[in-house]
Amino acid sequence: MARENPRSTARIAKHPIHPILVPFPIVCFVGTLLTDLAYWRTADMMWADFSAWLVTVGVIMGWLAALAGLIDFLGDRLIREQAPAWPHVIGNAVALVLATLNMLVHTHDAWTSVVPWGLTLSALVVLILLFTGWMGWSMVYRHRVGVVAHG
Repeated sequence: MARENPRSTARIAKHPIHPILVPFPIVCFVGTLLTDLAYWRTADMMWADFSAWLVTVGVIMGWLAALAGLIDFLGDRLIREQAPAWPHVIGNAVALVLATLNMLVHTHDAWTSVVPWGLTLSALVVLILLFTGWMGWSMVYRHRVGVVAHG
């Protein structure tokens, strides 16, 4: 008997919401790191402004993606049983808390909005996302979480 794949609980028309939302905060947080680096090297205020907007949009979209992911995580015992699920959830929670703190740091004026804490937090968030993204990839492509079996 074939085993059923773990199912996504939060979905629209059979499409899981979490993987639809996840690319937005990832792009925003990577963009924040890049614009923080640009500001650190040039001291051009435009880059600090870009960072502030990117981290804010990333945090908003990140909380939405986290909500959808939490609904999936709590909604199916088979998802919680996957080895990469817990590091994925915990790592993303840590990244989102750090990104939210980074958003607050980026409200400061000029140089202090980026150097040193804004840049440090941006780098930490991106490093954590590399790991949690790998765990998320493993859940979908190795453990078939949210993948509809056709047969």
